[in-house]
Amino acid sequence: MKKYIIYFACLLAILWGCNSKQKVDDHAGHNHEAHAGHGDSKEGHTHADGEECDHDHGEAGHSHAEGEECDGHDHDHSDKEKAESHADEILFAPEQAKAVGLEVKTVQPSTFHQVIKTSGQILSAQGDEVTVSATSSGIVSFNKPSLNEGVAVKAGEPLVSISSKNIVDGDPATRAKATYDISSREYERANSLIKDKLISEKEYNDIKLNYENAKIAYQAIGQRTTARGVSVSTPIAGYVKTKLVSEGQYVEVGQPLMTITQNRKLQLRADVSERHYRNLGNITSANFKTPYNKNLYSLADLSGRLVSYGKSANSQEYYIPVNFEFNNVGQIISGSYVEVYLLGQARENVISVPVSSLIEEQGLYFVYLQIHEDAYKKQEVTLGANDGGNVEILSGVKRGDKVVSKGAYHVKLASASAAIPHGHEH
Repeated sequence: MKKYIIYFACLLAILWGCNSKQKVDDHAGHNHEAHAGHGDSKEGHTHADGEECDHDHGEAGHSHAEGEECDGHDHDHSDKEKAESHADEILFAPEQAKAVGLEVKTVQPSTFHQVIKTSGQILSAQGDEVTVSATSSGIVSFNKPSLNEGVAVKAGEPLVSISSKNIVDGDPATRAKATYDISSREYERANSLIKDKLISEKEYNDIKLNYENAKIAYQAIGQRTTARGVSVSTPIAGYVKTKLVSEGQYVEVGQPLMTITQNRKLQLRADVSERHYRNLGNITSANFKTPYNKNLYSLADLSGRLVSYGKSANSQEYYIPVNFEFNNVGQIISGSYVEVYLLGQARENVISVPVSSLIEEQGLYFVYLQIHEDAYKKQEVTLGANDGGNVEILSGVKRGDKVVSKGAYHVKLASASAAIPHGHEH
């Protein structure tokens, strides 16, 4: 029994010693002078298990999460906020921008027109185009082997010859000459007879009429007759627009052979929907794009003018034509279909950017703003009217913003590249 009492006493001593050591360890390194401001009361000041705190507890009720390290604790988050503010920037060095031809435009309010977007066609102007027709019936042969569309011709230059040889009706030039010779002899005989009153006045007039008609027919054909047949020439200088017959084809009198155009003036015909009829009176000019190049043509730069607009719709197409006339700069093809932007009433103080500034993604439009010399930001915008060269911005861009006007896709590629960092430090 005594043995068990001694064993139990030793066990209590060991447990009491361990508890005292733990309390001493808990207070080791704890500077009570730093807690002078707390007084004797420690209410609300709690420490999580295992926390080491060497900082100043100047505020009651300050609580730290479990495992938090408080040594050198600093509540200044300015560096983190700066990093977050530059997280959406796209780095693009000035050297890169110069290499790809990047251009930036400062946004300023300007004049912008009401726009009606539609389609249209380029036509030859009146008086600027003629159709060469056959003056006799026969087989066609071209005077030039290279007489094709686009070939330049001079006024009065023979283009084709029409031969009637080996045809049942015979050569019209030969028939015209024979008729003229016979009527000429009859007319000379009538002149001698009328003096002696051997023929009546009526008979004399009939003979004279036949002679005059035969003379006109012979001069019309005979003077243009060559060994190849009757020659047909162009009345104006210009270019062969269309060739309507082929070599060796038989043609009748009056049949069109080819079209010659001077190509100096052209017409733009825009087909406008009926719902825009009330705005046609405000139309002053137009821009258009052709399908064979990316240029935007402005009628203001081509000395263009509004000729007329229809007062009723086409019964088959339900469109109202609007016609302009302009000078051809040599790069526009007559007959081609074009995309037309009709310009109406002017509006002042409108924010707009070039169409080349826009980037489309899933139906939304964006531009890139230059916020530093080597940094850009993607900005969503809401679009208004589009005149083909510039587009109205309803929201997203303001006065003074620097917008990428050329090379926006290069900035987009830079933003998607993993090699370009997304942080920025100044």
